[in-house]
Amino acid sequence: MNGFLFSLVSFVVAIGVLVTVHEYGHFWVARRLGVKVLRFSIGFGKPLWKRTFGRDATELVVASIPLGGYVKMLDEREGEVAEEELTRAFNRQPVATRIAVVIAGPAFNFMFAILAYWIMFVAGVPGMKPVVGEVVPSSYAAAAGIRSGDEIRSIENQPTPTWEATIMALLNSNLDEKDAISLTVVDEEGKERHLQARFEVPDALLKKGGVLDNFGLSPWQPPALIERLVAGGAGERAGLLPGDEVVHADTTPIRNWQQWVDYVRERPGKPIAMQVLRNGKLVDLLVTPDRESEKGVIIGRIGAYVQLPGEDERATMRVVTRYGPVEAVTQALNKTWEVTTLTLRTLWKMVSGRASVENLSGPISIAKYAGQSASVGLATFLGFLGIVSVSLGVLNLLPVPILDGGHLLFYLVEMVKGSPLSETAQLVGQKIGITLLLALMSLAFYNDLVRLFE
Repeated sequence: MNGFLFSLVSFVVAIGVLVTVHEYGHFWVARRLGVKVLRFSIGFGKPLWKRTFGRDATELVVASIPLGGYVKMLDEREGEVAEEELTRAFNRQPVATRIAVVIAGPAFNFMFAILAYWIMFVAGVPGMKPVVGEVVPSSYAAAAGIRSGDEIRSIENQPTPTWEATIMALLNSNLDEKDAISLTVVDEEGKERHLQARFEVPDALLKKGGVLDNFGLSPWQPPALIERLVAGGAGERAGLLPGDEVVHADTTPIRNWQQWVDYVRERPGKPIAMQVLRNGKLVDLLVTPDRESEKGVIIGRIGAYVQLPGEDERATMRVVTRYGPVEAVTQALNKTWEVTTLTLRTLWKMVSGRASVENLSGPISIAKYAGQSASVGLATFLGFLGIVSVSLGVLNLLPVPILDGGHLLFYLVEMVKGSPLSETAQLVGQKIGITLLLALMSLAFYNDLVRLFE
């Protein structure tokens, strides 16, 4: 299965599961509280599959657009209701019942996230040790004294066994608006150092780009060591041999394979004076990357494959975080709370203009991440599902009309006011909500397209 198709299937599975969980929350609570459910739909648009079930002959529908779903309940505002069923109409229910039904969808998303994280922690979470590769000169990381080869052991006394934990710790510390954060690192010789990273401006790590890019470092990568060459490719024509390690390109030192790949891609058809280490000796070569088209863009390529580290060396870079079934419950609850608060705080920073809205992701990016996480393994995919499930829960609770949070806002106003808002006021609110939601979706989709063609 090619990468695009695998990402698409992973995306459909992820969204299908999370939407089903969300809508089942509404459905389950509505049924338990005596509200009649007419339809349970996964997706929007034309039905692809339809069945009826239960004493109420509820329609179960799988529709053609897998970007959401809905639960349609008996309601006088949407059609005539037989007199004998008025007590089961949603609009006739007490405010407390309506609030319970509406809040159940997001609540089930949070419960699903806890379950997903619990399974993930019991199964074991694979990751890579946070060993630093390249440190950008004049960056926050460089100013703090972080060096290539350092392993980041803790941030603000919080252990950082993996790169994921490191990024989360950096984000949380920056969201706390601290002028400086403390780090503990261990160098390649095992010597421990205690450092401080200072930020000249608030929210420095929330600007455009990733957290590590803004901090000024990148994870360790394998050296630019060549394992094999494509027959007749530019590399073979230039005299490269398996076992050569690229150490210089023109006047630029090459520290890892990714840097070498990027250097070649940016120079299609342009000669590169390279220096390789061969059997302990430096050899000068001249290579001219072939011009090839990738997604409509001309890139350079020499036809060389990286030699990955041996199993022993790779094993030292891997770490698996695993907990027992009881301890995993606490870890799952903590993880869900951490992701929830991080999502809320980041959204607030975006709304207040202190974090870049370019960090928003739409369906294309989500599909890409779904495919990447699923290709790594079940635990990583469950972690992805947990994050997206929490995001769905949080977003749906925002006080925006047409979202669950907007309905909750109307019901709270009704409780204070003693009577429902007028239909006109609710209609105006829904129009505002639709406009805001479309604007948000358009921005996220635009960000996706920009990332796709960068």
